[in-house]
Amino acid sequence: METKKKAIKPMYVLIAAVLVILILGVVYSTSNNSPVVASGDNISVYYKLTLANGTVFQSNFGGQPLNFTVGSGQMIRGFDQGVIGMRLDQNKTITIPADQAYGPINPALLVKVPRSAFGNHSVYVGMVIQNSNGQQGTITALNSTNATVDFNSPLAGQNLTFTIMVIRIKGG
Repeated sequence: METKKKAIKPMYVLIAAVLVILILGVVYSTSNNSPVVASGDNISVYYKLTLANGTVFQSNFGGQPLNFTVGSGQMIRGFDQGVIGMRLDQNKTITIPADQAYGPINPALLVKVPRSAFGNHSVYVGMVIQNSNGQQGTITALNSTNATVDFNSPLAGQNLTFTIMVIRIKGG
């Protein structure tokens, strides 16, 4: 004896598909209601700073998180702007151009210092020194009479890539 299979009408399939999509949308929207970073929020993040050549300059993953208030001027402008809109536990990679980071290299901060100013101390290229104002500089060149000291940030003139993970958001 033959049994006839009933054909499912295409309209029922369409209705079922729409219902599944609606249910999944509701589930997603209610499960993704974590706060969003806004200016004035106090947040904690893990970050990794990578230079354009691929060198990891600094990272706090696995260490102490960085805590700051978004938009307060505690961070470089590009970092502040990059975290706005992120959610709790979200990872994001951003590239910050030099002008939104530590700015361009300032030629006025390349200072020639007479070698005699170092007394009998030996000096070498790469040596970090401190001026009378407590500002650190790096000796970048030496000749028989002078040392050139760069008081720019070591990150000046560089585009910076940050991988960021937000681990705490406290509304401001």
